[in-house]
Amino acid sequence: MPQQKTSDVILYDHNRDGVDRRGFLKCMAWAGTGALCVLQGGVLKSYALDDSSGMHKAAKADFSFVQISDSHMGFNKAANPDVVATMKVAIDKIRALPVAPEFILHTGDITHLSKPSEFDTVDQLLKAAPAKDVFFVPGEHDVLEDNGQQYRDRYGESTKGDGWYSFDKKGVHFVGLVNVMNLKAGGMGSLGHEQLEWLEDDVKHLSKSTPVVVFAHVPLWTIYPDWGWGTDDSAQALSYLKRFGSVTVLNGHIHQTMQKVEGNITFHTATSTAFPQPRPGEAPSPGPMKVPAEKLRSLLGVTDVNYMRKRHALAVIDSTLE
Repeated sequence: MPQQKTSDVILYDHNRDGVDRRGFLKCMAWAGTGALCVLQGGVLKSYALDDSSGMHKAAKADFSFVQISDSHMGFNKAANPDVVATMKVAIDKIRALPVAPEFILHTGDITHLSKPSEFDTVDQLLKAAPAKDVFFVPGEHDVLEDNGQQYRDRYGESTKGDGWYSFDKKGVHFVGLVNVMNLKAGGMGSLGHEQLEWLEDDVKHLSKSTPVVVFAHVPLWTIYPDWGWGTDDSAQALSYLKRFGSVTVLNGHIHQTMQKVEGNITFHTATSTAFPQPRPGEAPSPGPMKVPAEKLRSLLGVTDVNYMRKRHALAVIDSTLE
């Protein structure tokens, strides 16, 4: 069985303002199995998927949900000429989970060109997934034609502004944020004043012991600003979450798994179901990365998240489509 590979790297926040913001990042290079990550007291512990003690923690979860991201329906270039097929494999992975997830979070770039037929295809494919509900946030590819109105017409009922919203599930508070409006090529994401005010008001009534899960498309931590892999005003958003004991932030956009723990907040980016992108700085620019056909599915995947009420812990399990 292929084994998990891990590597520790240092990324630099090149804001060029003279402030050293180096952060320690554990970057997982998944090779077939993925890992189980259990959040306890702000510390993320990693287990191989065949580690019985780790899987035992997930098996006792009060409920689980799955994150998928960056399906880019309509994409048909050399990096993956059949994104329908790989998304079907992702859904098969979800169907094979030992316990059906309560719901699915899709963290954006549902489509590649914001075409109605592309949205229709994803909606149809997700009907085969064993989940009661699907919750979305938009990626920049979902708001190309009409400033996101088509996206909001489909998925934005009862949302605020450009599509942000929150909901509660079995003691966990979920917040869906939108940071892709007016996103320029290579530019950083942005939340904006109105959404930040809404977020502050949304969480202020919660007990500090409430686990909080925030999900958006562009990462809310600065991974590589030269490629726009971060959100300009994320620091203000995260300041509203500092009082909580357990905060998990889930993102897509960069098409690879990266994690960072910063105080009480665990950041986790998901792989794509469509195509990989290069690691930060290892190419002239981001974009679809062609790999040998036999390697493609090992670089795509889904994320399964389990919540254990008594421990206020989230177990994060990444698996590839291989």
